[in-house]
Amino acid sequence: MIRVALVDDQALMRAGFRALLDAEDGIEVVGEAADGERGVELVRAQVPDIALIDVQMPVMTGIEATRRIAADPALAAVRVVILTNYGLDEYVFEALRAGASGFLLKDTEPAELLQAIEVVAGGEALLSPSVTRTLIGEFVSRPPDRATAPGLECLTRRELEVTALAARGLSNEEIAEHMVISPFTAKTHVSRAMTKLGARDRAQLVVFAYESGLVTARGGTSG
Repeated sequence: MIRVALVDDQALMRAGFRALLDAEDGIEVVGEAADGERGVELVRAQVPDIALIDVQMPVMTGIEATRRIAADPALAAVRVVILTNYGLDEYVFEALRAGASGFLLKDTEPAELLQAIEVVAGGEALLSPSVTRTLIGEFVSRPPDRATAPGLECLTRRELEVTALAARGLSNEEIAEHMVISPFTAKTHVSRAMTKLGARDRAQLVVFAYESGLVTARGGTSG
């Protein structure tokens, strides 16, 4: 059973999401909140698998709520998915930096929402190749902040390579094909890179790749 918390200041939006999720076998909505502060309280009380959080809310924004959830060791297993009305929105990138596992447009098709919840609950990041290339690539085109980004020296050559490929939007299967290794080996390299860098999930790994300058917004690889 995948347990989901809904955090959105629009009652009608929460009701729509709840009706859809409650009708699905294997998904349980554990509670709702109308602002970021109450959303954090809800997540701390229920410790859901997934928290669907609106990016712009009163009292506390979705980004700050995400940051507090990601910073709480007791909530390490909670995956945050940001809800937004806009496809290319710098708020989304800031949310990924804060610890979100991905984002969804509010007009997402029901089938896509359900699939997204399953993907994130399974430990993957909700970042399609197109999202990675357009959204993240656009907003990290600013000079990399190597002063605050973790160092690259802790990664092996293979781990650097898979991190760069993940940042370009490749799946584990595509990384495996590119590097001529098995998908399991590719997944292992990605997991080890995440562990060394303290990344919660693949989304955090992608953000690191851009912020450290390993990958540029134009798809190149530094060094």
